[in-house]
Amino acid sequence: MIVFRIVEPIYVLAFKKPLFLHVYPFSKKLNDEQKEILKNNFPFYNRLTPKKKSYFEHRVKEFIRKYEFVGKDIAITEAMQILIAGTYVMLTFGLRKYLIGLFTRIIIYPSSYYSSSNDAYHKGEFNPRMKSVVFSWEDYVLGHQTANDNLNLGLHEFAHALHFHCMKSNDSSAAVFYDEFNKITRYYNDEELNAQLRSKGYFRLYAYQNQFEFLAVILEHFFETPEKFKKQHPELYHNVCVMINFK
Repeated sequence: MIVFRIVEPIYVLAFKKPLFLHVYPFSKKLNDEQKEILKNNFPFYNRLTPKKKSYFEHRVKEFIRKYEFVGKDIAITEAMQILIAGTYVMLTFGLRKYLIGLFTRIIIYPSSYYSSSNDAYHKGEFNPRMKSVVFSWEDYVLGHQTANDNLNLGLHEFAHALHFHCMKSNDSSAAVFYDEFNKITRYYNDEELNAQLRSKGYFRLYAYQNQFEFLAVILEHFFETPEKFKKQHPELYHNVCVMINFK
């Protein structure tokens, strides 16, 4: 263990990724119906090797086990749980510590809901005070099913939660994430770089609200239209790849 604590920081510094990702002595399995939901909804999952599919399935199972799903005027189904867990696992698949403690509940409303936090109607939010990630199911499904409009509610809100986690944690994946995030913020803070991004019009204007929204929006684009992202902004695309350890 002492050797590992010495070796991994050197490895992370050299290669910008954890020494290892997937070690599950007691790997959890999904049943055939649950796997079918993944196959029908996640091209990302379908592109994985059989071994990595088993890792993905284990993480989905663990996500559903760890977090409480709460329905507000809507019944929680297994398909909902798989769809939400699959989105989160896709986002964090390159990170070793993927189950984070900044939220404990997934709260789901049928459609947009009133939030007393700012007296407005929301489609979704990450609420660290309530330790909750909240979704309008109508908007979650719309964002998931429309795969190339760069609007994905699940990715957006989970990106906020992951960002906050990596600001506070010192594990190897979080360290790489935060280091690359600091490079990415140059595109938001530097007037010239920011102007270049805006001139191409690839990212929607909401990205420029603040640094937190900037990160969430670019992660939506990264997963929904990766080829276009890579072509228009290759250096930024590379930063995101390193940040979430994505190959």
